[in-house]
Amino acid sequence: MHLHLDAIGGVAGDMMVAALLDAFPEHEPGLRASVRAAGLACAAVAHNDGVLQGRRFTVTPPDAAAAHHHDPSHHHDHDHGHPHGEHAHRHWSAIRDDLGRADLAPAVRAHALAIFGHLAQAEARVHGIAVEDVAFHEVGAWDSIADIVAAGHLIAVLEARSWSVSALPLGSGRVRTRHGMLPVPAPATTLLLDGFATLDDGIPGERVTPTGAAILRHLCGDDPERRRASGRLSRTGIGFGTRTLPGLSNCLRVLAVETGGPDGGHRQLGVIEFEVDDQSAEDLAMGLDRLRAHPDVFDVVQMPVFGKKGRMMTGVRALARADAIEAAVAACFRETTTIGLRHHVVSGAALPRSFSTVSVDGHPVRVKLAGRPGGRTAKAEADDALAHEGHAARARLRREAERLALDAAPAEGEES
Repeated sequence: MHLHLDAIGGVAGDMMVAALLDAFPEHEPGLRASVRAAGLACAAVAHNDGVLQGRRFTVTPPDAAAAHHHDPSHHHDHDHGHPHGEHAHRHWSAIRDDLGRADLAPAVRAHALAIFGHLAQAEARVHGIAVEDVAFHEVGAWDSIADIVAAGHLIAVLEARSWSVSALPLGSGRVRTRHGMLPVPAPATTLLLDGFATLDDGIPGERVTPTGAAILRHLCGDDPERRRASGRLSRTGIGFGTRTLPGLSNCLRVLAVETGGPDGGHRQLGVIEFEVDDQSAEDLAMGLDRLRAHPDVFDVVQMPVFGKKGRMMTGVRALARADAIEAAVAACFRETTTIGLRHHVVSGAALPRSFSTVSVDGHPVRVKLAGRPGGRTAKAEADDALAHEGHAARARLRREAERLALDAAPAEGEES
């Protein structure tokens, strides 16, 4: 599946999440669980601006009644015309530690940390400071943390083969921040959007937020001008921001394009292989998690191997999109200490698959469904059973989730 983002009104974290939930509502229970693991609450509410129908994504921070009333006119980080005086700033290291301790699935955590990492690096460059010294103001607010965790959840469960985005409206004017008045687009946003196609539709204001830009940088990687893939349009969704734009719906549209044949079909894969013998196990694990979160990488496996003089090394094999193998190679060099690798393109085959989230005893469980020649099969996400003590309890939870997902799935050949 390829996902294309149509930036009609612009791109912000909440708009991105709302659009994806409008297209894939079955993932809302699991998303709410991930946001709840970060200490927050959220909702995706229906919205109609008089022209289009879609969803909005709203967030309730901890102790909302006393600490921060969630004003529905607030656009998360999308409309920095608000002074955001009620948001205390938080350092990148504190946010990173909080996400590291949160009870999130590894893939969700990896995507969220990668998105925040792009933000931190851009802010560090703008202000001429070390990344560890970056203190987020607007983007460090509870609502934007929820936006990024929610986006990380959806990116992880959808497992899109590739992403693309239309030309981005840059807007104009000034934005009020804790650093004072800044030009639109904000300096950090311009760094994150380097290489993306843009347009001027004559409508002022901030149209792409730092959070939205960081998500785009994470999804599109080193190929920001990737075009929408050809295939069968299967789903579409619309996510609204809260600003009102003159003569234009302030929304982001997502288009899901199925690029494989009806039976999954054959595909080309890039295989990247290398060995590492001089990187600590702790740092290598973090680097490989970031590789797994890369939008052009399907999977990464590691194995112990023996090198020269009988030294133990770690062998790494990554599967990547064949048409983006150079971007995946660059990521391998960036995240590990290897100074050389091999890569080639092979033919592969994949079964058609889909994902759903079911509730078992009040616990949301993600399930992957695969269409096999002998009939559909289901596999529950093991991480979603971690809260249950004992092998038997976890096995029962997974079996029940798989049964529910299979019962709820449409018959073979029907549209979901």
